[in-house]
Amino acid sequence: MRRFPPDRIVCLTEETVETLYLLGEEDRIAGVTGYAVRPPRVRREKPRVGAFTSADIPKILALEPDLVLAFSDLQAEIAAELARAGVAVHLFNQRDVAGILAMIRTVGALVDRRAAAEELAAGYEARLARLAAGVPDGPRPRVYIEEWDEPLISGIGWVSELVGVAGGEDVFAPLAAAPAARDRIVAPEQVIAAAPEVIVASWCGKKVRPERIAARPGWDAIPAVRADRIHEIKSPLILQPGPAALTDGLDALTVLLDAARR
Repeated sequence: MRRFPPDRIVCLTEETVETLYLLGEEDRIAGVTGYAVRPPRVRREKPRVGAFTSADIPKILALEPDLVLAFSDLQAEIAAELARAGVAVHLFNQRDVAGILAMIRTVGALVDRRAAAEELAAGYEARLARLAAGVPDGPRPRVYIEEWDEPLISGIGWVSELVGVAGGEDVFAPLAAAPAARDRIVAPEQVIAAAPEVIVASWCGKKVRPERIAARPGWDAIPAVRADRIHEIKSPLILQPGPAALTDGLDALTVLLDAARR
């Protein structure tokens, strides 16, 4: 970076955008991903510089960023191109709740707001513990998380963990730790055999069609399908590995699983 703390930050994923706003450091944001929707005012306040796996490199460079915040191997080529152009890049790779909390604390450190970031992260930790402790005793609804439909991809780490916090049991929990989506592909027959009582779908960038899920061959035997418990949680709420997932995403899961228990 040319200066510390950085005055001009470009965020290529939405969770760092939301975190900076929550820290009161939104004036440092020079550009954002096209998927940034939290808080709503970001859509009118900040220029858009790309999607998720693509970015307008000349537009980013024209913003003269001190720092670009990116995420995962899916943005590795973008990060490399920016690095070759002389831009400082921090690439996050959080895949679980602990990683989300670490991301918040790291963003705080990068903008010299360690105390504020610690307070924010600690507040989320306390909330998670409080909600987990409040889950009633008894059987937990079995949940199938569908992150994509072609092929079927089961839920990533933080989503699986949040299902547990909300009082459910992820039927493909052993796969959730796999960072790559290809390692979380499941066959339709595996879902049938797992017999989930609730299906939670969140297809990134695409509207979920519950009727299509219910119409899959053999899926009428699944308890969730028979009970009409196929639900969508919008991807900005649950597939964003940041504050949204720990708040509104978790709240949506809690409502669905409370209803299933009743």
